[in-house]
Amino acid sequence: MFGPTCLHRVAEAESGLRIAYIESTPKWKPEYLKGVILLIHGFPQTSYQFRHVINPLAARGYRVLAPDYRGAGKSSKPQTGFTKSTMARDLVLLLDTLNIKEKVHVIGHDIGGMIAYTLAARYPAQVASLNWGECPLPGTTAYEEDRTTNAVQQFHFIFHCVPDLAVALVTGRERIYLSHFFEKLAYNVAAITDDDLDHYVRAYEQPGALRCAFEMYKAFEQDAQEHREWISENGKLNIPTLCLSGDKSRHREAAQSMCDEVLHAGAYEIALVADAAHWVAEENPESFIRESLGFIERVEEASLSH
Repeated sequence: MFGPTCLHRVAEAESGLRIAYIESTPKWKPEYLKGVILLIHGFPQTSYQFRHVINPLAARGYRVLAPDYRGAGKSSKPQTGFTKSTMARDLVLLLDTLNIKEKVHVIGHDIGGMIAYTLAARYPAQVASLNWGECPLPGTTAYEEDRTTNAVQQFHFIFHCVPDLAVALVTGRERIYLSHFFEKLAYNVAAITDDDLDHYVRAYEQPGALRCAFEMYKAFEQDAQEHREWISENGKLNIPTLCLSGDKSRHREAAQSMCDEVLHAGAYEIALVADAAHWVAEENPESFIRESLGFIERVEEASLSH
């Protein structure tokens, strides 16, 4: 859970857009810090989803940042800008605002995984490693199957795209709607307590929050086109990558084939968070930390050996 070393702040990424973020930094001299870890949350969550892992990651010597992406949590609720390329740019601007010049270790979950992949693809010079998962990346076969073959499981991929109606039907019923996802997609169902659910419900009851969340889904088809064009022009991503899924999650089945489509052969590893389904950082934070830090340490060791 959050501890006394966590600071909650807001930065202006660009004119009129404010990005809220949580920061935790160990009380070490700056020259002894190992690096920066950027944690990117998913839906229907906020940066709060990393509450169990932020301080433990920082305690291992990293400056840890967990922003609320645009439209979520305490960040701005703009009318536009929900392609993953724009949302990735927001976070690059946040790093610039915080004067972070070094390469960062990017960890993204769910929609945050889509943003993380896009950030690494568009801004490779700013990324030391990528850790992403629990998301069918738009433009891949896994994504197309989730819109068709798996449409009942992934009904929200279509429902969220219905203009006005989706927001109208969910407004006032946020607790029922969010509970559906947390209960359906969890293995450790005790991981999201009533207090945790209250936190998320309050976040998505805010004016504009549902609209922004659903706009992210409406942007998937544009995201898909952008990813296909990017790979066609630039090739597959060739940054050290960990594809992280819950060992009880349905997404683990497509992880290998999805990574093959968008990542350079030999550039990635596959790993599982034990005893967890979709909500990996909440269902088993210890395993999430172990897999994530183990990967980062291997990347750093390999970098030193070259």
